[in-house]
Amino acid sequence: MKFLRVLKNENQISGETVQQAYYPEHVSNFSIKTVFSGNRTFNIGKRQLSLYPDTFVAINKGTTYWSKVDSSVPVNTLSISFSPSFLSDFQRLQKNNHRYLLDEPFQSGEHPDFSFMETIYPFSGDMKYNILHLKEHLEEGIPNDMLINEYLHHCLINYYKVYNKEVVDKSENLNFLNSTTKVEILKRLTLAKEFIISHYNKDIELEDIAQHACLSVNHLLRTFKQAYGQSPHQYLIRVRVDRSKYLLKNTNYTINEIVEIIGFECPSSFIRLFKGLNKVTPGKYRTGN
Repeated sequence: MKFLRVLKNENQISGETVQQAYYPEHVSNFSIKTVFSGNRTFNIGKRQLSLYPDTFVAINKGTTYWSKVDSSVPVNTLSISFSPSFLSDFQRLQKNNHRYLLDEPFQSGEHPDFSFMETIYPFSGDMKYNILHLKEHLEEGIPNDMLINEYLHHCLINYYKVYNKEVVDKSENLNFLNSTTKVEILKRLTLAKEFIISHYNKDIELEDIAQHACLSVNHLLRTFKQAYGQSPHQYLIRVRVDRSKYLLKNTNYTINEIVEIIGFECPSSFIRLFKGLNKVTPGKYRTGN
């Protein structure tokens, strides 16, 4: 199924299910990209971001990017593009008190550009719940713009929560007094995190991650642990296990096949690790017993 919904206020939502697709280089408004099955790859400059069902990507207004789908299974995608006026009005709500908003209820003039950290974010909790319900309404063809805009408003609320947790709070965890240094290190750690998520099923080395992030190996190890509370290796293991949980619940792959897909070499080691992290074996997790 393919759809494009353009609201009267110029917010846009689009989605489709494909196995092969190429989306040429273009520029859009601030947008949130998700997939509900399979994998979609985004290219922003020299960065390549791989998007899976447990993640989403945020792309700023004015960023040039292209993407593609090349999958053996159908990939169900959903993209939300926010109009500058809608986003600007939401930003005013976040930055100003109620007295000001009452005195100045309507904005005028140019809409300022707001820049967020363009990266891969976890797709779970309220963010996922809200977008899943929005997707259901769109696929049912509900014509109510008011209801759709309410969902988009809550989408931004949830995105701010995720952004604060993944960017603002992580920055505060870094033991540096200089705020400029914190921002720069977090940007480089974000590159490291993206590299791990996008290459989680490959045989990647610590040196590969460090080089991609433009950090020395020891600097990476120290700052990554400060920001994310775990080492790059622990983060990689968590990504692999989380991906296995999705495959166990949503596919018919055998456990041995899943072990190979996520980049593990030994099924018995995977089973022990999975049980240690989730207090249940992969087989019982799949059946819900």
